[in-house]
Amino acid sequence: MNIQFPVQESVNARYSVRNYSDRPIDAETRQAIEDFISSMDNPFASQVKFHYLDQNAMQGQEKLGTYGVIKGAKQYIGTTIKSEPEALEAVGYELEAVMLYLANQGIGTCWLGGTFDRAGFASAMNVGEDEIFPVITPYGYPAAKKHVKEVMMRKLIKADQRKDWKELFFYNDFNTALTTAQAGELEFALEMVRLAPSASNKQPWRVVLTDTGCHFYEYKEPGYSDRFPYDIQRIDMGIAACHFDLAVKEKNIAGHFVTDNKPDIIWPANIEYVFSWVRD
Repeated sequence: MNIQFPVQESVNARYSVRNYSDRPIDAETRQAIEDFISSMDNPFASQVKFHYLDQNAMQGQEKLGTYGVIKGAKQYIGTTIKSEPEALEAVGYELEAVMLYLANQGIGTCWLGGTFDRAGFASAMNVGEDEIFPVITPYGYPAAKKHVKEVMMRKLIKADQRKDWKELFFYNDFNTALTTAQAGELEFALEMVRLAPSASNKQPWRVVLTDTGCHFYEYKEPGYSDRFPYDIQRIDMGIAACHFDLAVKEKNIAGHFVTDNKPDIIWPANIEYVFSWVRD
């Protein structure tokens, strides 16, 4: 995937928009969005299918629900995958890339994993019965003001706060916090990971830097994914991979992701190895 937007500027511009204005997205812009999506790939060898929905075209049909979380949105993008290894990470990677692209265009989005009428959206988006339908996002221009529920939700999950480096990044083992000096040229990429969005702002990624590369682990929040038939935090890991990958590519640092390079280190309870990034 060719980077078509400045990474840090887009990361800083992206936030969860839950209240949308009446300003329409013109046909040319919508086509450009679909063209960008069709050009994407991911480093996990899993195919992500994208589905589009325009509620303006659903005249006479019941409006689809988001349980009061989203106001004013008319356009939605959905994703589906087959049940296979790293498929959820692939969704996180590709849909986050879309959101960063849209943020750079001044268009708002919001990750929705549990707060939408899954059956209704699946029917409207022609999702197959053999497909996993994990997340969708509305997209459109943000309203001038946030609605009350939006403000309350952002306060509840502390949406604008991120964990410190010492809680997320480690050097050689989980007992030694990684410093920015030790990170060297990868400091920017790791900072972009730190700023990434995640479900309920749990920030489940943990990264250990060793001589062989950056090793990404998931902190599995006990009980958090129990209401889903899959570990929804694996999508967050894909989001982290997207931020890291776009950042190293922007800095012309060559490397690639692998899923079979687990280092021989001991990790704490509720931590699980997911993938690694190694230099080329």
